[in-house]
Parts: sequence; structure tokens; C-alpha cells
Amino acid sequence: MKTAARGMNADAPARGVAGPRSLPRYEAGMDFGAVLRETRGGRELPPPPAFAEPAADLAERARRALYEVADPEFPISIVDLGLVRGVEGDEEAGSVTVHLTFTATACPCMDFIEWDVRQRLLEMDGVRQVEIVTGWDPPWTTAAISARGRRLLRSVGVVT
Repeated sequence: MKTAARGMNADAPARGVAGPRSLPRYEAGMDFGAVLRETRGGRELPPPPAFAEPAADLAERARRALYEVADPEFPISIVDLGLVRGVEGDEEAGSVTVHLTFTATACPCMDFIEWDVRQRLLEMDGVRQVEIVTGWDPPWTTAAISARGRRLLRSVGVVT
């Protein structure tokens, strides 16, 4: 497994500060599923919201599917957390492009979330390719959390 060191220089003397921490990096074929299940601690993600109308196209079906992708740190979907900035779909090509942001540029969960997004969307009928585009402008703030997300977070004691 490939790793990437984050933190202090490995050759730096210890002075009461933790040394480098190696985190798993996404590698083709790597299964983050077990790690994601463990980080959720058995918590189930709330069901997606009920929609009055069926999804009109691939982009909307994909966006709705992303309600089943949890943030590893909070028991809400990445859609409710406001990480999904947009979804595009090409029915003919079977491709979906997801525009994501993260809560911080050094978010340790980026690889997990991207892996989970790909896995979920590739389960959809007709989807053969998933592209993820990460954007940082504008930066994520708590204002991006949906009203539903705020209710869900409050129900587990997180103040928003």
C-alpha cells in the first residue's frame, strides 16, 4: 500500500510533538469500504430525503445517489454537508462528473470520500465512468450545510 507522510519531517528530533503520520492513499483497486464502515462506528446514515418527482436525468439520479455517501466524521451525507457543488451526467457516454469541495484543504477524509462517491455512482445502471473535480473557491463554510443536515447534526449533539 502506498502511503504519504503528513506532518513533521521524519528526520526532525522529537520534542514532545508527534512525528509524521502515514495515512493510506487511494490506490486503484484499494477497498476503503471496511475502513469507512469502521469510522462510522456502526452508525447508519439517515435515509435520503423523499422526493416528490422522479429524477429527470442522469445528473439528478447521481445527485440523489450521493445522499447515500456519508461524511466519515459526521453521520450525514456529503450532499447535506454541502460538499457536493454540482453534478453533470452524460447518458450516452455513461459518465458522471461530480464537483466536490471539502471542509479543509488538508481534510484527511478526501480519499475516502472520493472512493465512496465513485463506488456508489458506479453501482448505478448505465454509469461506466466517474470524474471528480475538486474546487476550493469559494471555501466551504458551515453555511453550506443544508437545513436537513443541520437538523441531523443537532439530533446527534453537533451544534451548527
